[in-house]
Amino acid sequence: MSEDIFTEPDLDPNTLANLGPLTRLAGIWEGTAGTDVHPVDPAEGGTETETYVERYELQPIDPQTNGPQYFYGLRYHVHIHKPGEVETFHDQVGYWLWNPVEQTVTQTIAIPRAQVALASGAGVAPDATTFTLEAERGSTVYGICSNPFLERAFTTVSFRITVTVHADGTWSYDEDTVLQLPDRDEPFHHTDVHGLRKVGEPTPNPLAR
Repeated sequence: MSEDIFTEPDLDPNTLANLGPLTRLAGIWEGTAGTDVHPVDPAEGGTETETYVERYELQPIDPQTNGPQYFYGLRYHVHIHKPGEVETFHDQVGYWLWNPVEQTVTQTIAIPRAQVALASGAGVAPDATTFTLEAERGSTVYGICSNPFLERAFTTVSFRITVTVHADGTWSYDEDTVLQLPDRDEPFHHTDVHGLRKVGEPTPNPLAR
């Protein structure tokens, strides 16, 4: 960490040209064959696997600074529903951030169940086509924070996401959220896996075009 914590660098305002491994994620994406494995009442089998439909929008933001530290990033919104249903199955917002100096990718996660997380992966090359981010309960740097009910009933122990960008222009993710439930002895792996295809281009800040 620099001793000078206040001086901000002069940065290129063209975010789309400075996203490193996030470059090919920019845009609007859809998928119709996601697989979600989540816990249910033991009387109903304890585990349920469902297919989901997803729209994932990632739009560039202007570079962000913490004094000398800086990020280029994408603001995102994920909307998921079950096939043939109107009601939202999952909603999520946040940012994907790239720090080219530290070579880190960071994801901020907020869901409307009163839970947030900050996951990150280090040693990511600018041209990387796969990378993994992690967050752990109890950590003050890349951690997980839940409301009292979730903390007691569905304790989130850790979160991991691996992103893979494919040569055909699509990308996919593999998520593993480890939960500890009071009705079972072993941790439960709540997983989500999906591949996404582009349906729309990103919209840059019009002043930076």
